[in-house]
Amino acid sequence: MPKQRRKHSAEMKVKVALEALKGQRPVNEIASHYGIHPAQVAAWKKQALEQLPRVFSERRDREEQEAEQLQARLYQQIGQLQVELDWLKKKSGLPR
Repeated sequence: MPKQRRKHSAEMKVKVALEALKGQRPVNEIASHYGIHPAQVAAWKKQALEQLPRVFSERRDREEQEAEQLQARLYQQIGQLQVELDWLKKKSGLPR
């Protein structure tokens, strides 16, 4: 009968990867403490190192995108208000 694979939570993976990144204890000791294979600790550490730059760049990209959306909405409101103002001036008979 095949052994069923264990599923680890994201929180546990982060905890193990951070401990491995700190380098205060050897990988074998971390693996035995959490009851996982040392290769799994190394894989999670590698994955964390690969993903870290993306975490910071996605945040910056998201902030820039939100700023551009806000700017587009504000320009749209300015345009709408300008059209309404011109219409009101025309209807009231005031000089432009």
